[in-house]
Amino acid sequence: MATKHYVNNKTLYEHMKAYHEKLMLSKENDTPKPPIPNYVGECVLLICTKLSYKPNFMNYSYRDDMIADGIENCIASVDNFNPAKSINPFAYFTQIAWNAFLRRIAKEKKQTYIKHKNFENQYTNEEMDAIFHDRVGMGNHTNEYSYEVIRSFEEKELLTKQKKKNKLEELIIVNEVENEDELEA
Repeated sequence: MATKHYVNNKTLYEHMKAYHEKLMLSKENDTPKPPIPNYVGECVLLICTKLSYKPNFMNYSYRDDMIADGIENCIASVDNFNPAKSINPFAYFTQIAWNAFLRRIAKEKKQTYIKHKNFENQYTNEEMDAIFHDRVGMGNHTNEYSYEVIRSFEEKELLTKQKKKNKLEELIIVNEVENEDELEA
């Protein structure tokens, strides 16, 4: 039994091809850019919505924001699709939406980190104030979840910085070797 696809890639390609031709004509004639076809917009909406139901993305509370980011990025990239280079606009838009989803997740994780770090700092300040004013016994207000969010985020940031540092050191070494080779020649 054949499965029915929610986006017909051939039809989407034909619409994108026609749009691209109109776009090139408008650039040549220095006229306003043509509107994006409704079919392309509907396909982008379907792609982003269906992608959000993949197990990678479906349990996030900000899934609607992910979909909105995906749609925004896809629409912004419609003009960059070149029918001469690719006949698969479905994959093109899916990849753009996927990357938008990952960026949204990273933004939300950073915001969660900031929130938990602020809570931690607030309670640390209150504990210091209590010690200073002899009100000992307030206890530790941070919980294991907050601690884990903070630790996880800071470890990833440290790892990313270390990778960037290693790449930079590699580039410096390669550059020095190339400069030595040029001086010897």
